[in-house]
Amino acid sequence: MQKIFRCSAMCAAVLTLGHAVAQTPSSPSSLREITVTGNPLGATDLITPAASLSGAALLLRRGTTLGETLDGTPGVSATWFGPNANRPVIRGLDGNRIRILGNGGASIDASGLSYDHAVPVEPVSIERIEVLRGPGALLYGGSAVGGVVNVIDNRIPREPTDGVAGRADISMSSANKGRGSGFMLEAGNGRVGLHADVFDRSAADVRVPATLGCTQAGATALARRICNSASDVRGGAVGGSVFFDQGYLGASVSTYRNDYGAVAEDEVTIGMQSTRHAVQGEWRSPAQWLQHIKAQASHTDYRHTEFDAGAPGTVFSNKGNDFRLEARHARLGALDGVIGVQAEATRFSAVGDEAFAPFSRTRQSAVFVHEELGTGWGRLSFGARRESVTVESFGNPDLARFVPASRRFSPTSYALGVLWNMGPGWQLTSNLARTQRAPRDYELFADGPHVATAAYEVGNAALGVERSINADVGLQWKSGANSFKVNAFANRFANYIALESTGSTTDDLPGFAYRQVRARFAGLEASGTVRLLAGAQTLDLELRGDRVQASNQDTGQPLARIAPLRVGATLVWAQGAWGAQLGFDHSARQDRVPLGERVTDAYTLWKAALTWRMKAGPTHLLWYARLDNAGNKLAYSATSILTQTAPGKSPFAGRSVKLGVQATF
Repeated sequence: MQKIFRCSAMCAAVLTLGHAVAQTPSSPSSLREITVTGNPLGATDLITPAASLSGAALLLRRGTTLGETLDGTPGVSATWFGPNANRPVIRGLDGNRIRILGNGGASIDASGLSYDHAVPVEPVSIERIEVLRGPGALLYGGSAVGGVVNVIDNRIPREPTDGVAGRADISMSSANKGRGSGFMLEAGNGRVGLHADVFDRSAADVRVPATLGCTQAGATALARRICNSASDVRGGAVGGSVFFDQGYLGASVSTYRNDYGAVAEDEVTIGMQSTRHAVQGEWRSPAQWLQHIKAQASHTDYRHTEFDAGAPGTVFSNKGNDFRLEARHARLGALDGVIGVQAEATRFSAVGDEAFAPFSRTRQSAVFVHEELGTGWGRLSFGARRESVTVESFGNPDLARFVPASRRFSPTSYALGVLWNMGPGWQLTSNLARTQRAPRDYELFADGPHVATAAYEVGNAALGVERSINADVGLQWKSGANSFKVNAFANRFANYIALESTGSTTDDLPGFAYRQVRARFAGLEASGTVRLLAGAQTLDLELRGDRVQASNQDTGQPLARIAPLRVGATLVWAQGAWGAQLGFDHSARQDRVPLGERVTDAYTLWKAALTWRMKAGPTHLLWYARLDNAGNKLAYSATSILTQTAPGKSPFAGRSVKLGVQATF
């Protein structure tokens, strides 16, 4: 699509504040607004803490990465390796303890391996994001011990439609001179549904409220921008489904390309490409004792090359297959549930000077069950999952330090949950989970320089299954437009896999090794809405906050990269076609850090927004303007490795205005 959406229409956008509350009218192909990630039975009152973003709420939170889009959601922060590589952190856990899914299936990439590796997901192509806080290991595997982020699109249509529907997005932003566009078209006749989408986004180096150095081609320059933070993203997908009386069967192919700067080094860029083929289907009422059977499978070919001053360097590749089959049995009195199997196989390689992990293959299979019992006062849930995981190292033909090896694990997880309807509008939830996670290939077999962490990392082939017990208690209340929700949690690891300093130096880099330690995570999350004004105009006050503390109980030291206390508030106004917001997010000083690490100062970021809805024939338009970091505050992320390894190099973006319009028809 090139740059055809970077047109003069943007000049007509509202030149004010932005972050709207007005809801974009739904097209005939819109997905139903229910959260499914935390409950395969489709219940809207969830026992497990969860959140969902869609429609205008998603449109106006959308950032350049998945992590930036979700950052600030209670319980969710981000790794912030600059504006291009930013993965979600849930309740203090990140990397391969957070499972990122695409329509419930595995998202295979290399983002969990290293902080500078981007997640191959473009926010403009997403229709809904569901976030499960706390263990999702029963349904999605040990890598979901911290939580799940499910990115949902309609590339494989799941509901039959008649006619043609579409959506176009155009936006521009000032801090990074960004330009973005996306287009989606769907058509159906009740029996066949087709989908196509394409997106294109580019950005220059991000402007910040500080003067930073940048050394390229042997010359050093000073500028108020993050050096080497530009990016160019493009991709798209085609898909289709055939519908029959008892279900559907569909397939899709999608591509993602991203050329971006790795901000830790001034002349290192990454050229990423990912292609995913997916098949998905559902068969309803196949037998008297079955309500439905759902199946999905995918194949992903992921590859990225790291370039140093334009010269190709290390090449990372990860190819994999994923399969999931889920059957919902007929109700047995008040008992409802699903049983399922899942299998995944990936083959990883890294070729080049910065290959700190060997060629490897990981194969895992699992069987799981999730059951719910309805009662007069609420629901009980319980479930179990048994996995078989094999991790093999094939060494590296160019690096003798890597040797062949193999480990096999059998993680087992259990969970219990309760939802109690205490009275009109009040609910109490409680969850208790025992989860196990098999070590990843790099945790077992790493042995080399890792630029993203500025360390020489060494794995431990003797690592055992990581075991944890998680407890969560939640209370929520809702009455009309007013609501309140609070969750308290504690997660205790018997043998948490931590990357710790060895006190030695290898190849002029500090040495770090993977070890198992006792660890504890505990925290609180709260959110609420108060209706201040009702009638033709509405005015709401939205409140949010969270707190996480994490400790290495073997040493008594805090664990690294944990978000501090965060609070925020937003005033939300709406009248007719207009909507506006004004609010702030405050992060406290993070001085609870491991010995020798840098403290992160407190900061407050103000934001505002304005939206306007209009209709032009059959097309609905949502114009929006958004102002981020209105005070142009210099701020750094406590959850970013760069705050420690490259201090001062990658602050948050300075003041930025984003203008956009979304058209649906």
